[in-house]
Amino acid sequence: MPDVLKAPLVVEFPFTRSLGPVQSAFLTGLRERVVLGVRTTDGRTLVPPVEYDPVTAEEIRDLVEVAPTGTVTTWAWNHAPRRGQPLDTPFAWVLVRLDGADTALLHALDAPGPDAVRTGMRVRVRWAAERSGAITDIACFEPYDGGPAQPDGHCGDFADPVTGIVAPARLDYTYTPGRAQTAHLDALAERRIVGERCPSCRKVYVPPRGACPTCGVATSERVEVGPRGTVTTFCIVNIKARGLDIEVPYVYAHIALDGADLALHGRIGGIPYDRVRMGLRVEPVWTEGARHPDHYRPTGEPDADYDTYRELL
Repeated sequence: MPDVLKAPLVVEFPFTRSLGPVQSAFLTGLRERVVLGVRTTDGRTLVPPVEYDPVTAEEIRDLVEVAPTGTVTTWAWNHAPRRGQPLDTPFAWVLVRLDGADTALLHALDAPGPDAVRTGMRVRVRWAAERSGAITDIACFEPYDGGPAQPDGHCGDFADPVTGIVAPARLDYTYTPGRAQTAHLDALAERRIVGERCPSCRKVYVPPRGACPTCGVATSERVEVGPRGTVTTFCIVNIKARGLDIEVPYVYAHIALDGADLALHGRIGGIPYDRVRMGLRVEPVWTEGARHPDHYRPTGEPDADYDTYRELL
């Protein structure tokens, strides 16, 4: 039984968005240690605020300050905090209905253990020492024995409002390839490119998925393809990717390997970006110790005739 391949993978990017007047006031308020909600036409106060009434879909902009104290409506204990969560010690996720609000806000509660948390307990905001206009300006909630705090009645007007935020998005997961992709990866380690042929339509797919995407039947017949191929379509990349040591501009292309019926992705090198073209014949370039081609370069052959790859665009 061969070893099961697996690898940790991370998908990470900064998500940048602009803020409308309601969210701008809410986040700016947190920076100034003020919690703002929005009042609907029927008198409900929503915290966190939204720009449209979830019941009537009417636009709402009537901002109103609520207290930084409130009541836990429900909770769940987090015994193993993950990277980027509000606290690095075990805590409770809580829904808190702040005094003066009709809806609950999700955040963390700093408590010594699950026995110290209950529905109906009173809590208050613990503000972050440094605040920038983000939900993290509320460091967490903490237990509180007092009555409702009295807000100052702030209307939501600020001299230096927050107009946009950058929220980092990250997904950590472990990828385990199946039988077909394991064989493909093992072949790449030997600088060979292997796909699988469909027993029905006889097309060869690279990389293989273990089933034909057209016929829906299982594939098992392995076929070595390439290593040369033809550029079918391509794009010029002008924005440098974080963590990728490749100077822009560069070309990323669909490449139909000889003997394959599905084009794969690859970077084109060894040629000026403005000379890459459809039909260009290319071959893989491997670096020492790599498990896959670093890029593809021109072979010097005449360009392929369009009719030989038009079905692979």
